[in-house]
Amino acid sequence: MPKLKPGTILVTDEEDQRIKEAIATDPDTSEMRDEQFDQMRSVSELHPEIVETYKRTRGKQKRPTKTPIYIRLDSDIIEHFKSDGKGWQTKINDTLRKSINSQYA
Repeated sequence: MPKLKPGTILVTDEEDQRIKEAIATDPDTSEMRDEQFDQMRSVSELHPEIVETYKRTRGKQKRPTKTPIYIRLDSDIIEHFKSDGKGWQTKINDTLRKSINSQYA
């Protein structure tokens, strides 16, 4: 079983049984049969023109592309920047930029 996200609530056996009973008594719905699943096809197989119409493409980047690198830093440095939460890599980048700018100012 895959690892679940924190806060995930699983359906109990009793709740699952109530859901199945509700489906069985609802005249507007039914559970799919194996034959129905076997007949299913993806929309890209049946209507590729529709899928092509709705495909999204990324536009031009608003900022210059950054270069991915691998760098080894001391653990305490990483923990310092990570302690503020999201955006820690950007904070390292900004700190390095300030250091460079102060050297050449």
